[in-house]
Parts: sequence; structure tokens; C-alpha cells
Amino acid sequence: MGNGVLLAEANQRGSPNQDPRPSDSSIDLLVIHNISLPPREFGGPWIDDLFHNRLDPCAHPYFADIYDRKVSSHLLIRRDGELLQYVPLCQRAWHAGESCFEGRSRCNDFSIGIELEGADDIPYTDAQYRRLMTTTRKIMSLYPAVSGERIVGHSHIAPDRKTDPGPAFDWHRYLAALG
Repeated sequence: MGNGVLLAEANQRGSPNQDPRPSDSSIDLLVIHNISLPPREFGGPWIDDLFHNRLDPCAHPYFADIYDRKVSSHLLIRRDGELLQYVPLCQRAWHAGESCFEGRSRCNDFSIGIELEGADDIPYTDAQYRRLMTTTRKIMSLYPAVSGERIVGHSHIAPDRKTDPGPAFDWHRYLAALG
């Protein structure tokens, strides 16, 4: 696994949508997101295509408004629990956008982003929770400043723009399992 930059258990996907973190930043926040493309549909190549800047705007009407966005996440957990890694953990992924946590803006500078394949109001799968819990424990061991109090949803750091991971995400189940 090297120095914790790439997770051995993840299928590596190498998104171009990343850059170095500022030299004075340290990783101390974990942000949980959800994504489905098209909305509320699962499976298929569309998330991968979005994170690799090759989403076809003609493939679905929804894609016409998002196909040219340069976004990524460190990790994606599919409905079946498969773990995909798009950005090395030490690099800055482009997942949070305009955001703020404890008075600090630009959360991408100091956070790791995990996308769950899902939607705000559709329950996540047991396989996703299992993978999320083991992956979170791994991240916490690599970056001790990431504690239970420093795990948030996208909605917590961008409340005027985002609602994910949404009411279907069981925060109690997740955080209780972390101890």
C-alpha cells in the first residue's frame, strides 16, 4: 500500500481532476457524499465518465448541464460495496466545492471525500456501510486528526448548496460502528 496514498483494496481509476494540496494543509476532515448518474439510477459507467471528463452530454438529458464540470472524489463506494479510488489520499480531490468547516473555507484543501453511490432518500446498502466503515477506519489510522467529530456530510459543509448524503444515510449506525 505504500505510504497510505493508494488503498490496496481499491480499484484504481486515476481521475485527472486533482492537484497538490497546499503545503501548509494537513488532512483532518472526512466528507461523505452521494452520487448517482442519472439521478436515482445506479450502475453503469456515468460516474466514472464524469470523474474522467468524458461524460457524453447526449447520453441523458441531465448530463447536458453537468458534462463539463471538473469534479472528482478520492473514493467511491458502489451499491455492491466495490471500492474505487480516483485520487490518491495525499492529493486534493475536487469534491467539496465552495465549502466551510469550523470557519475554514476550501474544504478540499484538508479533507478526504468519499462518494456513496446513492441518493438522499434511497437507503444505502449493507455492503456500502460495511465498506464505508472499514475504509473510514483505514483513513483514521493513516490520518489520526480525522476523528468521529471530524466526519461530516457534504450538507454540513455546504448547507446552502448540498443535501447529501441525505436523510436515508444512517449516521447513528455508521458512527456507532466506528466506536
